[in-house]
Amino acid sequence: MSGQGAATAPVLLLLGCDFSSAPTRRKPVTLAVGERVGDAVRLHQLLSFATLDAWQQWLAAQPAWLGGFDFPFGLPRALWQAWQWPADWEAGMRRYAALERRVLRERFKAFCDARPVGAKFAHRATDGPAGASPSMKWVNPPVAWMMHAGVPRLLDVGASFPGLGGLRGSARVALEAYPGLLARELIGRRSYKADDPARQNEARQLAREDLLARLQATGSLRLKLHLELQPAQHALLLADASGDSLDAVLCLMQAAWAQAQPRPAGASGYGLPAHMDVLEGWIVSA
Repeated sequence: MSGQGAATAPVLLLLGCDFSSAPTRRKPVTLAVGERVGDAVRLHQLLSFATLDAWQQWLAAQPAWLGGFDFPFGLPRALWQAWQWPADWEAGMRRYAALERRVLRERFKAFCDARPVGAKFAHRATDGPAGASPSMKWVNPPVAWMMHAGVPRLLDVGASFPGLGGLRGSARVALEAYPGLLARELIGRRSYKADDPARQNEARQLAREDLLARLQATGSLRLKLHLELQPAQHALLLADASGDSLDAVLCLMQAAWAQAQPRPAGASGYGLPAHMDVLEGWIVSA
């Protein structure tokens, strides 16, 4: 017999991404890379990228991945309609990315100024169930800039966005994740991270210890998955007081849950609801 054999499919990597729209060596984009084995999620490695170009190049070099990315994938439908943009998600995201942030800030502010007190920002349908900030928010946290920086780069590496657009049938699949959703399910609203060294205290370290213990406990999650770590990985996640590494792992858990969900014909799959708005997107597992 010939030794050629059939071509093997590329190995699917599971990714969780803690994102920054302006990464630096001190505050990089962090990727958790792993796999799901039954009910276990095994962390393989944590990667850091000090530039968006380096992050994008790494994603483009991997032939197959399913990733949970911690930034919004869509604008609120109310804002989309107010701007009178055509109802095409990818075209809208390309248009959004082409606008300078100064221009977007002015448009966001004009939209908010025309709305009543207490309802200045428009929300997506997923924001409530996930407890997430409005995707049009440009400060505290600046998730609008994260979307502005992240979504077009995922499109450029040929990712598909289930329920939205992108390169359908791609072996690179992008899902919107949100680590705060999972963290609150496990430890409530206890703070477990801080970028400011002055706020990196014992209480937050204890919260990280509890969060890691519950992630590793079999059956402790609504997601019905548990995290498998090596001792050195546990120590690293505990020591990272910024929480970036732990947030990447939380996104990895959400991606693993999505991978385990059925994908019926004619549906988006990955646990995304049938009623998902095709302009707004949905936070996976919300």
